[in-house]
Amino acid sequence: MRLFGLHIILLLLTSMSLGQSISISGTIFEEGRNRPCNSAFLLVDSTNTVFYANENGQFSGKVKPGFHRLRAYGIGMKSSLLEVNLQQDTLINFYLEELMIDLEGIEVIGERKTDGMSRLKPVENFAIYEAKKNELIILDDFAANKATNNARQIFAKVPGLNIWESDFAGLQLDIAARGLGPSRTANFNTRQNGYDMSADALGYPESYYMPAMLAVDRIEVVRGAASLQYGSQFGGMLNFRLKEAPDKPFELNLHQTAGSFGLLNSFGSIGGTLGKVDYYAYFQHRRGDGWREHSKFEASTAFGRLGYQVTDKLKLGFEYTYMYYEAQQPGGMTDNQFAEGDVLTSLRPRNWFAVSWNLLASTIDYEITDSTKLNIRTFGLISGRDALGNLQQIGVLDNPDQPRTLITDEFQNIGSEARLLHSYALKSKTSTAVLGYRIYKGITYRAQGAASANDLPEFELLNPDSPEEFDYRFPSANHAFFAENLISLTSKLSLTTGARVEYIQTDAEGTWNLNRYDFAGNLISSTSNADQNSTRRWVPLFGLGASYYLKNNLSIYSNFSRNFRSITFSDLRVVNPNFQLDSLITDENGYNFDLGVRGMVGEVLNMDLSFFLLRYDDRIGSYDLPGSTTLFKTNIGTSRHLGLEFFGELNILNLLKRSREETRLTAFANLSITDARYIESDITAIDGKRVEYVPNIMLRTGLNHQWKGWRSTVQFSYLGDQFSDATNSRFNPNALTGIIPSYYVFDLSTEYQFKHIKVEAGVNNIGDALYFTRRAESYPGPGIIPATPRSFYVSLGLRF
Repeated sequence: MRLFGLHIILLLLTSMSLGQSISISGTIFEEGRNRPCNSAFLLVDSTNTVFYANENGQFSGKVKPGFHRLRAYGIGMKSSLLEVNLQQDTLINFYLEELMIDLEGIEVIGERKTDGMSRLKPVENFAIYEAKKNELIILDDFAANKATNNARQIFAKVPGLNIWESDFAGLQLDIAARGLGPSRTANFNTRQNGYDMSADALGYPESYYMPAMLAVDRIEVVRGAASLQYGSQFGGMLNFRLKEAPDKPFELNLHQTAGSFGLLNSFGSIGGTLGKVDYYAYFQHRRGDGWREHSKFEASTAFGRLGYQVTDKLKLGFEYTYMYYEAQQPGGMTDNQFAEGDVLTSLRPRNWFAVSWNLLASTIDYEITDSTKLNIRTFGLISGRDALGNLQQIGVLDNPDQPRTLITDEFQNIGSEARLLHSYALKSKTSTAVLGYRIYKGITYRAQGAASANDLPEFELLNPDSPEEFDYRFPSANHAFFAENLISLTSKLSLTTGARVEYIQTDAEGTWNLNRYDFAGNLISSTSNADQNSTRRWVPLFGLGASYYLKNNLSIYSNFSRNFRSITFSDLRVVNPNFQLDSLITDENGYNFDLGVRGMVGEVLNMDLSFFLLRYDDRIGSYDLPGSTTLFKTNIGTSRHLGLEFFGELNILNLLKRSREETRLTAFANLSITDARYIESDITAIDGKRVEYVPNIMLRTGLNHQWKGWRSTVQFSYLGDQFSDATNSRFNPNALTGIIPSYYVFDLSTEYQFKHIKVEAGVNNIGDALYFTRRAESYPGPGIIPATPRSFYVSLGLRF
């Protein structure tokens, strides 16, 4: 009888244990948009139980402890699967991607409620973004002048970006953040579809190529903390993700734009999916007369991608990018010439610039298990650029009988980057680790010498075997190991730890001539010099970040990361009458720190408010030599950059409680307040001065309106004054240095989509403001480069 009673007690205890359950809850979001997914639900595969989400995307329910497969669904969205070992009450958020299908010509697209600005998911594309300052620009979700790659409009909602607006055609991008130099975006690690696209990632990280914005799906911007996964740059990472192949056999897009100053832009793309094969390709041709004398241009860009789904777990991809453009450069002007308002005049009719770009890449994506994935990106570049013309200061008249100077570069590099992403359970929470290895080798051939004396674009040296100025080769090599780990400590608190170790080699081999001229420009003497140096170093970097979710879609984040920037080829050797170089110039190093709060405040405000601190040691810069009109380039000191960055987008209709299904009205503001100064310098004229090209205030604000197929954006941009050199000189007769006055600009863009037809139009610089954003030290100047006046454009797009 006692034994029977003991059996009864054990049976009851076992039943109670088996009957225990734990709570799971969370929110189902649309990917990257911080908007709850409508009509969503969660399926627990093991028990076939369904938990329906409310109108805010929130769900809750109870399951038994153990291993579960949780799959989230939403109307118009792809499902998302998560395998997790649940042992205690858990908060889980899901992010669903848009689903696009085509049924007999009727396209069904998951609803988007965004105006083009969002943030990256905590883990995405084999990278960790949790606790890092990042922005995601979705180009199809707002109206802008994408035909000419208008950076002022495309990056309008990214705080802290200084943009050089000296390129009417949008042939190249010049942006920087937090007081770094904007020239050719050299302080960002620039990528296309996740792989490098710059000239030389180490010795010459400048981007002469910019993809056609009409072919770009989104732009990912990650600030200084990107140094651990993408390289050591202070600025961070900038990645252009091109559009994917549509999920149908064939699609054709045609887009024609006409605009002011003879602008014609023709764009066409094809794409589709045939069984296991998917493809996408585009071609763009642009030409224009330019708005100044001697500023015509012509450019062609092409891209092709082929993907093959070998198995359910293995996919291969192959990509090729081509670009060639040729542009006449009207040169700069002095302060007096600019003040007189005659900005159409050009004093350099013989200056030309040409770029050819060939970029190849292959990708391998392999799903080892449901929680472990491998990605390998291999890329190669064979490209070149030629700068032809008169390099002398703009006050010196251009003698048409004198030979021009030609600087010619040839870039050849190859690299590969492997990433292993693994998700694992740690105390019933899902954590993620990324391990990676990068190998890179490049070589740049650079020569400078005399070229033809006419005004034609003849990019050939008169003496190619023995250039008059210099003939160099710059080999470089890089090996890097990196690791980051996103550790979920609780359902709200996570840590992101990371480290990177780089081996960097930069060499210089060649000859240069010391030439002496008389006052008439005639060569008096020339002495040839041989040069060879090699620099090898190991660079360790580390970082730590944390994020805490106050609510499901509102979090506090912070991050600290070390940064490093190698000396470039331009720091090792250049012959330019406006420059002198320090032979003892060294690498730069420092760190980035961020602290902020971001997310949704109710259904009304999408915001990101952050404080940043950037320290830049051994900063390379230029300053006026006393008693000379030339600039001296060296390590000028340590700079400290403090600032507040704010982005906010207010849903006006939700605020007024007048939300409508087909109408959306939002106001956005992007404000950056920065104090960047040299806090340590052996140069008295620099110590305590403001860092060059850093406006104290940058404000971009505007309104977005959507109604059915209409989209319109009106934008206002204001930048405070800034200096072009470290001594903060306000005026220099040669115009190489001096103040850059504050300015403001208005833009208007609108578009209408009706079935397969899209019509676009806009006005840039509505008020016809006269301003400039840079003083060029060489090409395309030297001197002041005025920004584009008022211009118009109109476009017609067709999709079949």
